[in-house]
Amino acid sequence: MPVLPLGWSQDRLKDVTRINPWSLGAGTSPDYAFEYLEISNVDYFGVIDPSAIERVTFELAPSRARRIVQKGCTVISSVRPNLQAVAHFADDVSDLVCSTGFNVVKAAEGLHPRFLYYGVLAEASRQYFEATATGVGYPAVADKDFNSLRVTFPSYEEQQRIAAYLDASCTVIDAAVAAKRKQIETLDALRAATLQRVITRGLMPEGPLVETRNAWLERIPAGWSLVQLKRLAQVHGGLTLGKSYEGLEVVEYPYLRVANVQDGHLDLTDVTSLEVPPAVAEGVMLRPGDVLMTEGGDLDKLGRGTVWEGQLAPCLHQNHVFAVRCFPHKLLPHFLAYVTASRYGRDYFEATGKRTTNLAATNATKVGAFYIPLPPLAEQKRLVQYLDTEIGRLKAIQEIIGKQIDTLTAYRKSLIHECVTGQRRISAEDLAGVGARLPEAEACA
Repeated sequence: MPVLPLGWSQDRLKDVTRINPWSLGAGTSPDYAFEYLEISNVDYFGVIDPSAIERVTFELAPSRARRIVQKGCTVISSVRPNLQAVAHFADDVSDLVCSTGFNVVKAAEGLHPRFLYYGVLAEASRQYFEATATGVGYPAVADKDFNSLRVTFPSYEEQQRIAAYLDASCTVIDAAVAAKRKQIETLDALRAATLQRVITRGLMPEGPLVETRNAWLERIPAGWSLVQLKRLAQVHGGLTLGKSYEGLEVVEYPYLRVANVQDGHLDLTDVTSLEVPPAVAEGVMLRPGDVLMTEGGDLDKLGRGTVWEGQLAPCLHQNHVFAVRCFPHKLLPHFLAYVTASRYGRDYFEATGKRTTNLAATNATKVGAFYIPLPPLAEQKRLVQYLDTEIGRLKAIQEIIGKQIDTLTAYRKSLIHECVTGQRRISAEDLAGVGARLPEAEACA
């Protein structure tokens, strides 16, 4: 047991809180309506967007929508990788129910609700939950392990000071993080606008335009043409998994899956391999310059191209990843990738994608039917160079801002850890230094 600061105590979470004290039972009216808090609604900073919380009836709600949240409760995700999805509800909440992927805790007498919130949000709690989460497909913290989390706390008066100090300090940090996220959103919008303008108007947006009689892109710059992709490239399907090659000589090859093809880049940290005959591999082997497009997944990612630069050789691709091989005298691969990433490209694939409940899909025919705004080859090269420079510059700024957000978040975590473990003791002077004061009722308690 660690050495505690003088005057501090430690106990199990279940001994100082009420855990999941209220829930919706089988006798609940089917018409009972409530706000449903899902794990996707919460992150490390609390509720992401209150307007995104869906209102549902008991009859239509998922079976996991069961745990009632009331004023003063903290909800903590018990499933990995969302172990720091934690939110506190200090004000009155009406008809709020959360997923059973959360545990709901309410501080017992002697434990300040906001101090408890910061305690379970602290890095030591996350590490404990991470270490105790079990399961393969859906790792989660079991009730007995959750209940056994050790909570360290000082006198109630000091808890009040710590909670007020962290509230004031974190409010300032969170405002700075929100402002920087807004900057990233603004840069995203600028990048999208730049891409759309260059792909559909070139570098002279005020230049003469010609009619195309095409509903997807009604006008293009004079000197350009609008050509279906199937006339500019070959669309290659990939390797279908699960086939038997018994009796044939096989060789092990790495191959790309949908998970490897991300938004504008490749993630090669986890590349799977499989054994196939060399003759089979030859037909699904990637070549430098292939534009990779995913066949299925999230609707906003269908058909978004990423250029394969030959990072692994040899390398195959799965049947759910198309390899579009441009005719070099007609279309540059990087120009095609930019077209698919533009608003024009997104509109086409989102409109033509076949939708299911959670996913969407396209096919080789729809990919081939995509109309490409086609400048001459020399102009394509100039446009690619321009976009590489401009979009690269915007991404570099976003990376800097992202690192600033990481620094602020790390400082927030460090500050919470120091305060809830007693490494930093909070006095009345500290409260004054951050412009915080105890509420009237608490100050007189």
